Amino acid sequence: MSDSIKHECGVALLKLNKPLQFYIDKYKTPTYALDKMYLMMEKMRNRGQDGSGIAVIKRDTHFGHDFIYRERSADANSLQQIFQRSYAHFEKCSDEQKNDAQYLIQNSDSFGHVFLGHLRYGTHGVNSEKVCHPFYRKSNWLTRNLVLAGNFNLTNVKELMAQLVNLGQHPRQNTDTVLVLEKIGHFLDVEVQALFDQYKKEGLGNQEISDKIQKELVIENLLSRAVKGFDGGYNIAGVLGYGDAFAFRDPSGIRPCHYYTDDEVTVVASERPAIATTFNIDYNQINELPPAHALILKNDQPLVIKKIQEERERLSCSFERIYFARGTDGAIYTERKMLGKLLAPIVYDKIKADFNNTVFSFIPNTAELAYMGLIKGLEQIYRANIISSLDQDHAAELVEGRIRAEKLIVKDAKLRTFITNDSSRNALVSHIYDITYNSIIPGRDTICIIDDSIVRGTTLKQSIINILGRLKPEKVLVVSSAPQIRYPDCYGIDMSKLGDLLVFRAAKEILTRKNDLNFLEEIYKKCQAENQKPFTEIQNILQEFYARLDDEELTKVAGELVTPDHADYEVELVFQTIENLAQACPNDRGDWYFSGNYATPGGNRVANQSFINYYENNGERAY
Repeated sequence: MSDSIKHECGVALLKLNKPLQFYIDKYKTPTYALDKMYLMMEKMRNRGQDGSGIAVIKRDTHFGHDFIYRERSADANSLQQIFQRSYAHFEKCSDEQKNDAQYLIQNSDSFGHVFLGHLRYGTHGVNSEKVCHPFYRKSNWLTRNLVLAGNFNLTNVKELMAQLVNLGQHPRQNTDTVLVLEKIGHFLDVEVQALFDQYKKEGLGNQEISDKIQKELVIENLLSRAVKGFDGGYNIAGVLGYGDAFAFRDPSGIRPCHYYTDDEVTVVASERPAIATTFNIDYNQINELPPAHALILKNDQPLVIKKIQEERERLSCSFERIYFARGTDGAIYTERKMLGKLLAPIVYDKIKADFNNTVFSFIPNTAELAYMGLIKGLEQIYRANIISSLDQDHAAELVEGRIRAEKLIVKDAKLRTFITNDSSRNALVSHIYDITYNSIIPGRDTICIIDDSIVRGTTLKQSIINILGRLKPEKVLVVSSAPQIRYPDCYGIDMSKLGDLLVFRAAKEILTRKNDLNFLEEIYKKCQAENQKPFTEIQNILQEFYARLDDEELTKVAGELVTPDHADYEVELVFQTIENLAQACPNDRGDWYFSGNYATPGGNRVANQSFINYYENNGERAY
């Protein structure tokens, strides 16, 4: 993706299913679990570069020994930092001690039974260690300790916070992370207290009650109560102080969650390839956690999958398929190539079938699979035209032609600058990409370059197209494997401000040229009125806004907006169609950023509020 956007964090959960001594004896190391966690999180590094965290939960520790260990960091090399600190706890041990699980469980902080990891991409606010997961709700009672990490965004935080206040709580922060932690924590307390009261009446002693609660606590009960009223996308994992663990997913399956289990380990992760690579297992052995369900891991028991709320229409995030998930996932690989292939007929028309004077390339690296699909599709069209033209005069011309594929543009190492002056900083950042010189015929060739998606268009104008212009093409055709991004996201992607979106800016430009800006005030008033309705009845007024505008005109004007100043070549954009997206990704139909069809009622309210904020020149995000 040419535009830099942040998104969807990564979650990793690992439970060891055998006695700890087993892993030392079999794998000849006390750090087996840490090794696996590090590799699994490294394989999901694309999901979070603003911070990392890990928690280790022990069972059967002596009084006075901590049973939960946690490391977090928001530094640039956070993942390496937290694991270096975790490995350091073994350095003081002798070889004999490193081979003794009983010694390590009491004396090495990062040696334990259950591991919870998190990779953070912050969508807003301050980035510091304090906001890195896992979050920890502490208590001297084993059963009331809760460690939580997740990939989630809730749209109705204010309403849910009010519920906590009505329960008598005083939340320390007004964030969805604290909200989720405290809400689950509250119902954990309620369930634990109910069991305590029950067993107390039966005459059991306190220590006996504590042991019994650990065995009898029904985790799915507290989760089903905690998630009532949640509006958003989420994949959340947690561990209780005595080692029981869980993971659960939103009813529409917006956020991804996969798991694997055998007699040695049970693993949960945001991405399937991370599990397959880390544990060297068959890709097809890894399962997807169903939406609206929870995976429950009780100590010394096999996993169970329990439904904790009613399922909705499956609307998994299509941006996962287009961009965020690693292309090493077999299904993702196939779908991205199909996204490119489906664009081939459109591109063929745009270049007027002139393969001899068109050079194809992509913006590294995530667009490469769509590029491969596009070239494949163009080759098929090319061959079909040769066959149909064998008896015609221009057959020879077709046979002599070729599809010219080059690596025209290269992304350099990420530029970091201390420069505060806007113009100077922009000038430096515009050189984040570089070109392959002498790769086209100046003044004659069209450059056709494919990108995953076009969000803001800033990098296109300031860097990519501007730099490609140095090759002196006749035309630059930028092809997006995603449709027009018209609406804000509210489920975890950093696209919450409507005024930042290129297509929305193009829409305003069209209205300005038509002297029809009164329409903006009309939509503004409708959005205000709509958001006063009951939460579940709110409709997305922005769909009415776009219904008045023509798709082709929006694309044309968007192309004009990304054309560099003083360019002496033509710039044109091509967007994927929503219909083609559905064909390429049939099982992941969450396309609200393109269609405005949000997965939850909160999405409609966020869309309206985003327009209200834009009209009022309010820089806050809409949820």
